[in-house]
Amino acid sequence: MRQPSLSHSGGGGGGGYRGGAMAAALVLLLPFLFPTLFTPFSHALPSVLSEWNAPKPRHSRLLKSALQRETSDREQAELWMPLAQQQLKPCVQSGSTSSLPEKSNGYIQVFLDGGLNQQRMGICDAVAVAKILNATLVIPHLEVNPVWKDSSTFMDIFDVDHFINILKDDIKIVKELPEDYFWSTREYYATAIRATRVKTAPVHASAHWYIENVLPLLQSYGIAAIAPFSHRLAFDNMPDEIQRLRCKVNFQALTFVPHIKSLGHDLVTRLRYSPTQVNKKATGKFVVLHLRFDKDMAAHSACDFGGGKAEKLALAKYRQVIWQGRVLNSQFTDEELRSRGRCPLTPEEIGLLLVALGFDNSTRLYLASHKVYGGEARISTLRSMFPLMEDKKSLASSEERAQIQGKASLLAALDYYVSMHSDIFISASPGNMHNAVVGHRTYENMKTIRPNMGLLGQLFLNKSLIWTEFEEAVMQGHKSRQGQLRLRKPRQSIYTYPAPDCMCSNA
Repeated sequence: MRQPSLSHSGGGGGGGYRGGAMAAALVLLLPFLFPTLFTPFSHALPSVLSEWNAPKPRHSRLLKSALQRETSDREQAELWMPLAQQQLKPCVQSGSTSSLPEKSNGYIQVFLDGGLNQQRMGICDAVAVAKILNATLVIPHLEVNPVWKDSSTFMDIFDVDHFINILKDDIKIVKELPEDYFWSTREYYATAIRATRVKTAPVHASAHWYIENVLPLLQSYGIAAIAPFSHRLAFDNMPDEIQRLRCKVNFQALTFVPHIKSLGHDLVTRLRYSPTQVNKKATGKFVVLHLRFDKDMAAHSACDFGGGKAEKLALAKYRQVIWQGRVLNSQFTDEELRSRGRCPLTPEEIGLLLVALGFDNSTRLYLASHKVYGGEARISTLRSMFPLMEDKKSLASSEERAQIQGKASLLAALDYYVSMHSDIFISASPGNMHNAVVGHRTYENMKTIRPNMGLLGQLFLNKSLIWTEFEEAVMQGHKSRQGQLRLRKPRQSIYTYPAPDCMCSNA
């Protein structure tokens, strides 16, 4: 096919991005290159180092009791007991018997930004849009994340042949465009406004919007490239067939490449068996803690994490550089934010929650996280409560890690695999990883603890609280937050709340 003509001149799409990135980097470096020019902030420069110092425990009274806490055999048995069978079971097969049309309307390309789990949801939506339009889906392009700098492709992360095979009766999928469309690349769309690019897809667009706005492009050019695409398909008012297909992609078609599954299996085995255990019958249980406590989250929350003046200045400066100070939470005090459950739990606080729920120093705990703000110094209090805590680095050899080292998406994929094979999963705060794993474990009826952020914020503000009061409030506040089925409400994500769209009666 002949390449469509240029619609408008728009040079600088790619160059502007690179220029902006260079400018941002220069802004970050200026205080270090010319500290005298930044007199108001000069006293904060040591915070670059001091923010990594271990903060003193903020809840020392509770921590002292937690370190002495012992759980009975009965409490342990109840804690690790799997969820009872629920009223609904996984059900992703469509009731429709219609066959795949012989002729496709054209090719759909999508360009997905964000981290692994945001991209995962985008892939599911891309399959759904291809179905709505009777289009052939080109294996989605994963953008390089500007934070993690990971260039891993779909085929580096997911088993592409399995993906195509599972969906072969639902849509047509190709790994690459045919020669006639060789020109339709990311670089082509980055340098100018193109007739085949869909740039205006609204957030949570309806199926009708795609039929009205994208189908004509397919009919005219044989191809349409949608970017941006994240969160560009509605969760409500969709045909049952489309909803079931989205879940089929998420829970059946998207499996990781063999080397991720193999390493994940090895890590799970090492967590379940003691190194000295000769008998290889599975007896060990473990919990996965997803600790989302990176600098971005800490700064954006505008909360106080006990690191003193140096940390406050460092996070304020980071907010200014990254968001020009425009952070909604900045208008509230730390006490107001905590009482509303808007502060991420620190490693110390999530540790206290775990102990109050019944976990103790004999618990095998896997820490799923990319980079914790404050490093090991920040984690030390959590480790004192859970000395058997492990992570990718402690469980895998340097040779095993070599294939995934420095690749944030593959590291996240490994954490996802281990999370899905744990006895219990808990996330320190909401986010894409939390949403994806909680939804998947709900679908599989697996025990998953959702921290009650509002309750915990208020408990941690009460400095006179004694351990028995804290423990009782935590137990009462989390009785119904351990994986029990919750039906999706309007506008909620089908990937976090798969019932009832992706499930049917267990009767």
